[in-house]
Amino acid sequence: MHASRRSAAVDLGKSRCRVAVFADDARDLRTGDGAPGLAAADGVAAAIGAIRPLLSDVTDLDLVGVGAAGAWLAPGAAQELASQLNQATGAAVAVASDVVTAHVGALAGGQGVLLIAGTGAAALGVDGDGARLIDGWGPELGDLGSGAWLGREALRAVLRASNGLAPRTALADAIALIVGAEDRIPGWLAQPGPLPRRLATLAPTVLDTARSGDPIAGEIVAEGIRLLTASAVAASRLTTDVVVHGGLTEHHWFRDQLTTSLQVAGRQVVAASGDALDGALTIARRTDLPHERFVHRAE
Repeated sequence: MHASRRSAAVDLGKSRCRVAVFADDARDLRTGDGAPGLAAADGVAAAIGAIRPLLSDVTDLDLVGVGAAGAWLAPGAAQELASQLNQATGAAVAVASDVVTAHVGALAGGQGVLLIAGTGAAALGVDGDGARLIDGWGPELGDLGSGAWLGREALRAVLRASNGLAPRTALADAIALIVGAEDRIPGWLAQPGPLPRRLATLAPTVLDTARSGDPIAGEIVAEGIRLLTASAVAASRLTTDVVVHGGLTEHHWFRDQLTTSLQVAGRQVVAASGDALDGALTIARRTDLPHERFVHRAE
């Protein structure tokens, strides 16, 4: 009797890697550390290092679908990742940007905008004009309104206030509980590990401080929401449906503020049909989606 064949879906972000292994009707979910992104130096090796341990005990794979951070900006690396995973597993492999797989999952492969607000930020719109990615440029140039962006802006506000360049803010005491006094900030930033992920750990504190009425934190969050809304609006001219996604949107107050901003901008927030793992599995199984030109395959 032959062993049942299996499929795997991978959602590889900069903070976390999730893998779902499907066999018959069962779904086995595994989690591990993320990777800096395929556009980073040694991005493919880091991606393999994040994915392979989560599949080490899985045999008889038919299909593997991967959504990987950085794949949009580094298509050659995405193709290399597909080839290496194909060689390692023997499965047919499909790799796309994690923004693409999240869009496919959220909108069931159809039209609309996916607005991601997590460690990074991006908006992907798919409509009759094609696909348009706004932001997703990484922490140095973009990720505007993201968790890392909020953390960076909060630290800037605290440092400026400590030098008398800006008003005092309750962020100073709130962030000191995590980072330490203002003179500890440079050392905290220099610790080993991905800086965007570390900055994003400050985002819940920034959001809570803004919700509590601190004007400086409120200004930071308001600007972040404005930037995210602008990205969502720019991503599509032909559809008004927007799915919001990412760790920041799990903060209920922030999600309400963002939803209101999108509605004022003429957009309608709709519920997600599925998640990035559903999208990764879908791109592995189907080649007829409008996203296909962004998928890299190895069989």
